[in-house]
Amino acid sequence: MTALTSGKTRPVRLADIAKAAGVSHGTASNVFARPEIVREEVRERVKAAAEAMGYAGPDPKGRLLRAGKVNAIGVATAEPLSYFFDDPFARVMMASISQACDATGAGISLVSAANSEQLAWNIQSALVDGFIVFCIEGGSRLVELARERKLPFVALDLDSENEAVAAIGVDNVAGAGLAARHLAEFGHRSFAVLALESADAGFGPVTQEQVETTSLYSGTRDRLRGYFGELSRFSIDVSQVPIYQTLNDEASVRAGLDHIFALPQTPTAILAMSDKIALHALDWLRERNIAVPGDVSIVGFDGVPEGADSEPPLTTVAQPIAEMGRLAVKAILENDGSQHRQLLPVDLVVRGSSGPSPASQAADVGSSA
Repeated sequence: MTALTSGKTRPVRLADIAKAAGVSHGTASNVFARPEIVREEVRERVKAAAEAMGYAGPDPKGRLLRAGKVNAIGVATAEPLSYFFDDPFARVMMASISQACDATGAGISLVSAANSEQLAWNIQSALVDGFIVFCIEGGSRLVELARERKLPFVALDLDSENEAVAAIGVDNVAGAGLAARHLAEFGHRSFAVLALESADAGFGPVTQEQVETTSLYSGTRDRLRGYFGELSRFSIDVSQVPIYQTLNDEASVRAGLDHIFALPQTPTAILAMSDKIALHALDWLRERNIAVPGDVSIVGFDGVPEGADSEPPLTTVAQPIAEMGRLAVKAILENDGSQHRQLLPVDLVVRGSSGPSPASQAADVGSSA
């Protein structure tokens, strides 16, 4: 039932329920907020009146906002919502965040959108105590939107160029350097890079300068710097190393490898900026009977579980993904006013996808003959 006013319906209020049930406003409120202190007969009378009038109870948003804390964390990304479920890195991260929230009784709200206008609305309207931001650097729109909410937030990516942003991440330069050094020490001198997205232009071949000036993510720039910095120490001309920007998906990785292996000089070593990219590359190489690591070695970056089960098992730079998620939840829930900025170590996990270059193998055979 609703009261009519000037031809418009007025929503049923708690005061209407109290009047219909013959109880005070406070008693009706307790039926919904603290039912254990109200006699059963009174509770049933109030609930019957509420059901008859189509009243579901007080708006929980109002109560939570008055309390100043909702005990929920927003996990935000500018990627489509499917990213949380499709990407292996995101799945491991979300499992860790979920476990940390379970331990404290906190809830999770996934916040994403395909366009910036909808993303802005989703962040502004999210009922959360703070945000964990996926893969975003300090100057991005997503971080600015989180700041506008005046809630604590932490980015899961250390922007090497903006130390004012609360962040938890790894040293991408050092991690990428480990991968490049590992392959160079195996005698590889012909390299290719399968990069994460660095510009809005989509996928395709890019130069180092383009990555430096147009990259969407600091991690892309830093990993390329790490690769090329280490390769230069081995007197490798990095200007001749092809870089192919992917969308971190199968189609763009396959297009990248089609392009790279059509070049006059094909690589014996591939540096992939994510394990997902590397796993798609392994499939492409296997379909063409290109032996890994006999003909081509490949090293990924992330340390997702799927890499251990690939054929061959993937050599990778492993991030402490679960620890990053746990620390991010802790930073939001504690909100002690400090600037949370933590750099976590990475590890090179050597498996079956990397080995000596073909030239080194030939030299070994010759020396043993």
